[in-house]
Amino acid sequence: MGKRCNRGGPISTEPRINDRIRVPEVRLVGPSGEQVGIVPLAKALELAQEYDLDLVEVAATARPPVCKLMDYGKFKYESAMKAREARKNQAHTVIKEMKLRPKIDPHDYDTKKGHVVRFLKQGDKVKITIMFRGREQSRPELGFRLLQRLAEDVQDLGFVESSAKQDGRNMIMVLGPHKKKTEAMAEARALADARKAERLGRTAGSAEQADDAEEAVEVVEAEQAEHETAPEAVEAAPAAEVEQPADTEQEG
Repeated sequence: MGKRCNRGGPISTEPRINDRIRVPEVRLVGPSGEQVGIVPLAKALELAQEYDLDLVEVAATARPPVCKLMDYGKFKYESAMKAREARKNQAHTVIKEMKLRPKIDPHDYDTKKGHVVRFLKQGDKVKITIMFRGREQSRPELGFRLLQRLAEDVQDLGFVESSAKQDGRNMIMVLGPHKKKTEAMAEARALADARKAERLGRTAGSAEQADDAEEAVEVVEAEQAEHETAPEAVEAAPAAEVEQPADTEQEG
């Protein structure tokens, strides 16, 4: 026997609209949500054309199916925007991990603690792992004191969700944030918006100062041009005409 050929396509999750609705009558809902009642399918399609809208099947399992008059393209767009906004605001708590050694250098400790602080501010949990090697395994109190110290240093941002416990060669403690992930995300977005507004204001102020400087330069250049083209302030007065006496003949 030959293999069966599945010729059916994927099942559509979108509602049936207009001519795809195959029932004799529907319970119709108007564009504003008003109940029209049970009407024949042909009448519902006629009303859809009259309102220049789509007939959309919103409850296919009802008897008869419930259909609504709406702009289906606009409805899909608004639904996609709502789903996108919901995904944007959805918070996923992430467990970060930070590994330390029992005899960690003070500078390295400050660096590691800075990462833990950043994770807690972001609303994430932090798994702290103390790694023991060689003879360090006989001194578990070193790891316990280090974890206790770290918990005290970040107690303003987080709390000990899982106390320190030995796990083979490692000692593990989990810190949880005081703030929820959604609150941390909202604060981060507000801070980013404030910084953006500050940068835009600074840019606008710089542009205004540049315009003022350019205007001042233009005024100075205009004054210099006027000074160069103007006649001298004091001109030499024309020489006074002296009336010469008439020539006379000398008397002999």
